[in-house]
Amino acid sequence: MKDKYYIKVINLIEEVKKEVYELLNKDNSGHGMDHINRVLELSLKFAEKENANKDVVALIALLHDVDDYKLFGVETAENLTNAKRIMSNANVDKSIQKQVLSSLKCIGYSKSLKGIRPTSIEGKIVSDADMCDALGVNGILRTYKYSMKNGKPFFDKNSFPIENMSASKYATRTSDSSVCHIFEKILKLKDLMMTDSGKEEAKERHKIVVDILYHLFKEENALEWTTYLDKYLKNDTNL
Repeated sequence: MKDKYYIKVINLIEEVKKEVYELLNKDNSGHGMDHINRVLELSLKFAEKENANKDVVALIALLHDVDDYKLFGVETAENLTNAKRIMSNANVDKSIQKQVLSSLKCIGYSKSLKGIRPTSIEGKIVSDADMCDALGVNGILRTYKYSMKNGKPFFDKNSFPIENMSASKYATRTSDSSVCHIFEKILKLKDLMMTDSGKEEAKERHKIVVDILYHLFKEENALEWTTYLDKYLKNDTNL
């Protein structure tokens, strides 16, 4: 009986994954299936450590970008249109759908700026895993992909970040460069972690981002940016 349950869950997860693939496999903004798969893997790793429900974690991880406002618009994002359709098509249990949707409404950096955060351990895990994937080497690469899509350079010595980004400003902001985006968002993620697993992972990945920036500014002979980073790391209360 137990084996039948696990087979059913595995098949359900695979069905959901196929529909997510149909939506995101052609994305070139850093929100494609490579990102989804990394978040899924890291979320399950965190779930093991945090003793969370892995089935719910897997669904939240797979669906966390299928209604992203940057990809599908504000109305779809607010209604979670794609997540609802995908889970309904896969015959996900109604009570589990409710848990997943509740978490999906609270995941994302723009929501954190409004003070909206997940309350369930499963939601916290996926939020942490998603933000961790915006850190480290893959985080740098994803930021560059998104900048390229919007016609922005990786680094512009003459364009500095906006400080104290508000939720409304972030929603409409297209950073002047990847480096600006890193200062405006990425370097703030470490202290938004909600689980011990996320905090541990983010600390290591955060250091990688900082090291890359220092090397970049040295190679570009951009002393003013090295000074800016020194000051940022010293004064930013989020770090």
